[in-house]
Amino acid sequence: MFQATYPHWISECIDNNAPHNLTILGLPSLPASEVPSKAKVVWETFSKQTKLERDIYFYGTFPEDFLWGVSSSAYQIEGGWDADGKGPSIWDNFTHTPGNIKNDETGDIACDSYNKADEDLYLLRALRVNSYRFSLSWPRIFPDGRNRSINTYGVNYYNRLIDGLLAQNITPMVTLFHWDLPQALQDIGGWLNPEMVELFDSYADFCFHTFGDRVKFWITFNEPIAISSLGYDLAVFPPNYKDDPGYALYKVTHIILKAHARAYHTYDQKYRATQKGVVSLSLNMDWVEPEPLNDPRNVEAADRYLQFMGGWFAHPIFKNGDYPDAMKWKVGNRSELQKLPSSRLPVFTEEEKEYIRGTADVFCLNYYTAKLIKHKTTKLLNWIKEEYGNPPIYITENGVGLKSKSEVDDTSKIFFYKTHIDEVLKAYNLDGVNLKGYVAWSFLDSFEWLNGYEARFGLHQVDFEKPSRPRTPRTSAIYYSEIIRQNGIPLPKDEEFLYGEFPKNFYWSVASAAYQVSKLMLPRFKLLLNHSGHLVPSDLSYALIHRLIIRTDVAMLKAIKVTHYRFSISWPRVLPDGTTELINEAGLNYYEKLVDVLLAANIQPQVKAVVSFIPNQLGGWENSTIVQRFKSYAELLFQRLGEKVKFWITLNEPYAIANIAPYIVGHNLIKAHAEVWHLYNETYRPKQKGLISLSMSSEWAEPKNPSKQEDIDAARRHVQFYVGWFAHPIFKNGDYSDLPEFTESEKQRIKGTYDFFGLNHYTTVLASNLNYPAFLTSYDADRGVATIADRSWLGSGSLWLKVTPFGFRKLLKWIKEEYNNPPIYVTENGISERVDESLNDPWRTHYLKNYINEALKAIVHDGVDLRGYTVWSLMDNFEWAVGYSERFGLYYTNYTDPKLSRIPKESSKYYSSIIRCNGFPDPATGPHLCLEPQPEGKKLLIVLNRFILRIG
Repeated sequence: MFQATYPHWISECIDNNAPHNLTILGLPSLPASEVPSKAKVVWETFSKQTKLERDIYFYGTFPEDFLWGVSSSAYQIEGGWDADGKGPSIWDNFTHTPGNIKNDETGDIACDSYNKADEDLYLLRALRVNSYRFSLSWPRIFPDGRNRSINTYGVNYYNRLIDGLLAQNITPMVTLFHWDLPQALQDIGGWLNPEMVELFDSYADFCFHTFGDRVKFWITFNEPIAISSLGYDLAVFPPNYKDDPGYALYKVTHIILKAHARAYHTYDQKYRATQKGVVSLSLNMDWVEPEPLNDPRNVEAADRYLQFMGGWFAHPIFKNGDYPDAMKWKVGNRSELQKLPSSRLPVFTEEEKEYIRGTADVFCLNYYTAKLIKHKTTKLLNWIKEEYGNPPIYITENGVGLKSKSEVDDTSKIFFYKTHIDEVLKAYNLDGVNLKGYVAWSFLDSFEWLNGYEARFGLHQVDFEKPSRPRTPRTSAIYYSEIIRQNGIPLPKDEEFLYGEFPKNFYWSVASAAYQVSKLMLPRFKLLLNHSGHLVPSDLSYALIHRLIIRTDVAMLKAIKVTHYRFSISWPRVLPDGTTELINEAGLNYYEKLVDVLLAANIQPQVKAVVSFIPNQLGGWENSTIVQRFKSYAELLFQRLGEKVKFWITLNEPYAIANIAPYIVGHNLIKAHAEVWHLYNETYRPKQKGLISLSMSSEWAEPKNPSKQEDIDAARRHVQFYVGWFAHPIFKNGDYSDLPEFTESEKQRIKGTYDFFGLNHYTTVLASNLNYPAFLTSYDADRGVATIADRSWLGSGSLWLKVTPFGFRKLLKWIKEEYNNPPIYVTENGISERVDESLNDPWRTHYLKNYINEALKAIVHDGVDLRGYTVWSLMDNFEWAVGYSERFGLYYTNYTDPKLSRIPKESSKYYSSIIRCNGFPDPATGPHLCLEPQPEGKKLLIVLNRFILRIG
């Protein structure tokens, strides 16, 4: 494997009208390709897919005979460069010249696999691979490149390796030439010498004869484009040929294609009948994306790029024995402009075309990307399918390198394989690509050509600083082994969809917050600025807000058919200076009216006393006097609303409030909550008979490496710092799990101050231990956790929010076990998007379906006492620091409309169907009335829009 740019020959295929931001990312008897080829249908097909269709993870398996393997090459791992009579290769001599390789490193010893075959065989067995792709060293078998000098030591080494593989039921995939040409053959001109066709055939014939009784999969050349372009055009690979620029690379390819065809025919004529193997060559190809997709010139340019890179070798072999027309025309035209007598691209005779055409039994592909980009693998495989008649395809190299010398816990490599193998699964299962095998690059860390040992591609780490070259399996090796064991990525049993109903009287709710919704309303009305710096509508404005917010929002709630509505009360709107000395009756009357209209619509209010902002005059939650102020504020609400409100939330996401000055603020928040709970419990509960608690927000955390105790501890610590900080004192023993203690009287006062566990949950993270310097004193340093997201997880409109339904169930179960199965109400759950003017939001529907289903599993399978679920949010609104860019709403808010009109998204209808069914009816039992279309929803929308127009 080698990643490089190919500027000279690429200049042949790109003109001034072609895209310059091309993104790096193959059977016989087929006619020549059109220009552009019919494979352009791949771009057309994938351009019609939604982002959700492209990004969603696909679970599935491969056929039973699927080939799983790992790759290596002789020069990169064997070492023993002059051992036992081996002749020098061009890479031996090239690396011995200072300055050619990074850090002047060589492959003289490399992984020392020449002397460690038994250890390598043991590691291959542990990986569970059923194939191993390796190359033969031509100069180890023929020291001078010719069969007059057979080195029996080299032959015996490969015999032992092949026999060892077969003894463990591992199929050898053998590459005849992986760039290490005998120096003696380079001395006669190397691949520019037509005699190489005969010399390569002689070498191949010997290998077929000697090893072919056991080897059934042969690859003649690995990535021949690297030989042509890097060795004879860019001149960065040996032989550093710098003469004849623009000619030499085409001449070399011409000879390589003839040499490949000659070896293929030798196998076909002399060995196939008895040995019954397959012969091909491995081509490396990158995917390119036309930008924009609808520009025919860009589609043609992208197709031309693939024809120059892959078609250069694949077209003669897999199509019609000749180079692609796009390539012939382009090189020919440029040659004419250069006033040359003929094209720099050589011409095959008709006899040569017929001889070359069809000289491959399968298509072998090496594929890499410079960075993790989803979908490219699927597209490239589909392009090969369309262009070359859906040949059997083996991915013979695919992998990613690390820069760290000692990184065994290589999560980034796991993400790479997890994502790319899934794209391969999609190509096979969804697109019908004839995929037969997948071979990871690489088996071991190895000599990576010009980069020396800096790039670590191995599933096994090799310590090159120790003479014994010890190998250590990386975490990615364990992961890949598990994929092989499962023959793909089957859907985990826990993630199978569950049909069923939620308990009767389950709370179905949506949420909003005072400040976030009021930001939508205030621009529409004349506003008065009070002395606290908060915008407060005049009495006239409140009357309009009653009509607009209350009636329109309740109409939306009725359309969704929720049983509850969770909203917050703005402390400064009710008490402008934060104290009961000054009560804003207009503001309080608004909430009284809202509660009345909700109850009239048979929707129960769920009231948050405070979200995250408080009146400026109170000095913040750091001020201990705020405990009593909050209690007085809450008592006013109990007095004025408590007869009608039966579900109270004292604090929403106290973690977010406390994050600025965590421990002091957290201390006061907990005490304030406890005081309000006792106030309600002792004074108001006997008559009002409501429930009161607080809502905590938490991600679920999975260990970054599930086999590493340090990461397991970090994941637990992450959840404890989010949830346990506030839940431990209230739901357990009155004290923190790992913080300064409350007094004994405070513990008793705090413990048990809940009627339910309110939970806001959105996503999951991967956690690992992070050691901060000892002198740092901060909340993050105390927690000592680093978090990342799995790159295969679906994203959202928020960078932090990944679609991870499994974590929802795990968190619910954790709360059950940690806090003795309290009644749980999910008080927020939802997903953001950043698409304007889109009412079709399948991403949100997918999220709701899977998260709510995980909630059902928590009840049915885990015995969690879950009693309600709330979607965030009713409508698109002001999302704090990100403003209006992230849209969480079930209803679309048109911010460009002065009337701020709301329109139901498709997800609102889906959520409504879940509510009507109280869960997920099994389609196998027949049609269900709860899933019938609801005409009244459309009528409500018409009434709603007429109302908005009338008051506008």
